[in-house]
Amino acid sequence: MSKRKTANRRGLPVNPTLIIAAVALVAVTIGLAALWVFAWSSDGTDRADASDPKLVARGEILYQQHCASCHGANLEGQPNWRERDADGMLPAPPHDMTGHTWHHNDALLFDVTKWGSTAVIGGDYMSNMPGFSETMSDGDIWAVLAYIKSTWPPQVQEIQSELEDTRQQ
Repeated sequence: MSKRKTANRRGLPVNPTLIIAAVALVAVTIGLAALWVFAWSSDGTDRADASDPKLVARGEILYQQHCASCHGANLEGQPNWRERDADGMLPAPPHDMTGHTWHHNDALLFDVTKWGSTAVIGGDYMSNMPGFSETMSDGDIWAVLAYIKSTWPPQVQEIQSELEDTRQQ
């Protein structure tokens, strides 16, 4: 039996440079696809723009899926939200204008939504507010915040916007 110098049926020699180039092309393609998926999933949203109807509509759907069970379908919060329960936990506050959400800047609201109240505010602050970093993308969180802000009357949105401006200086 003779030794074969080829690895294919037609008897053509195998070019190692071609194999390396093909593997590199596949690796680059996979890397670019992963980058595209990451960029697409974050969708470029990096603020809670209550004037963007598409963002607000997306945020309303996400709010109903992730937030309404505690904060209420109509953003009304839980009863006695200012008083700790028997376990020392604060009930979910309303996100409409009767609550205090609009007293905070968007960066804090984003952080509390992403990481949870206790992680952001401090160890002895007891709340059932979980972080959503594992279940919602940053863009999803911004969309939820845009929806919440869109429900506030114009004068409340303006006051909260001014808080944004002064806290960024």
